[in-house]
Amino acid sequence: MTTEGPVEIVEVRSRRDREDFIRLPGRLAAGDPAWVEPLHFERRQFLDPRHNPVFEHSRVRLWLARRGGRAVGRLSAQIDELAPPAEGRRVGFFGMPDARDDAALAALFETAEAWLRAEGAEVARGPFGLSVNQVSGLLVDGFEEPPSVMMDHHAPWLGPAVERRGYAKARDLLAYRVDPAGRFPAAMRRAAERAGHDIAVRPLDPRRFEAEIHAVTEVFNDAWSDNWGFVPMTEAEIAAMAKELRPILPPDFVRIAERDGRAVGFIVMLPNVNEAAADLGGRLLPFGWARLLWRLKVSGVRSARVPLMGVRREVSGTPAGKLLPIRLIDALHGPALKRGVREIEMSWLLEENRGVRRLVEALGSRLAKTYRIYEKRL
Repeated sequence: MTTEGPVEIVEVRSRRDREDFIRLPGRLAAGDPAWVEPLHFERRQFLDPRHNPVFEHSRVRLWLARRGGRAVGRLSAQIDELAPPAEGRRVGFFGMPDARDDAALAALFETAEAWLRAEGAEVARGPFGLSVNQVSGLLVDGFEEPPSVMMDHHAPWLGPAVERRGYAKARDLLAYRVDPAGRFPAAMRRAAERAGHDIAVRPLDPRRFEAEIHAVTEVFNDAWSDNWGFVPMTEAEIAAMAKELRPILPPDFVRIAERDGRAVGFIVMLPNVNEAAADLGGRLLPFGWARLLWRLKVSGVRSARVPLMGVRREVSGTPAGKLLPIRLIDALHGPALKRGVREIEMSWLLEENRGVRRLVEALGSRLAKTYRIYEKRL
């Protein structure tokens, strides 16, 4: 890594700064065959407090490292008022790390850590961009393949460079790749049906899209509430997610489990937008929108991702609840094959979630990528 001249850290304030922040990772990743340029329009909205409800409960700062006026690194820091403490200590977060070299990265982290301390944080954790419910983790294994939708890609040197800043592993997030033609053993499927005989599993009703997404998120907030690092999704975030998903989410890619008409479990599978957008270079104009929608709606994509699955806590400890993930995952088998999906990424799974990991591994999956959450006492 070369260091040519002093590094200047500037807070992102102008339109030019924001564009540099958005486009820097792609410029640094030039020549990496696994890199997929994010859609610039989507990234602008993501970083705009008028469009991203996370800003309603988070204080966010974005910084660029410049050398000779040219952007050579970026980093965010955020204080999320909804985030729980870590062993009684207030947690601050960093996100979206990228840099050309160690010197730029070091200067960015020094700036972010100083700001987090001034905001009262005692622990720095990340990367999260900008929340645990959005893009999470730094890629530490599985650099050869492109990332799936709403997952990230990093250069192999970046993880060790973060560790040199005094950060240690807090958790690993795992991404498994599954062949949708794979099925659970018949005995497992029969046992799940018997145990949950009073639970019906159905597809999402598109006529009630917003209400259905709200029900799914309500289960998510309950099911994940005891998980490490959990931050609940707010009403505004739910509404924003429903608006974003509606154009791209086939109703049969969602399964809702109900007992007596009340949602007790769910699973969501997303078409892999990264596959559809891989050759657009982040641009939707003049014809990118048409190409993207054609590939998602008509010609189809060959990969998908399951980012969300959950079972209410009141059910999860029962025999029916423990086996319900088998029925939910199995329910995606037909819709995936019907739409031409040939590979599904199940991500991310906390490394300690051994129950679901065993189920996914029973389908003959392979561990494709590992993302790491780092932590440091300030």
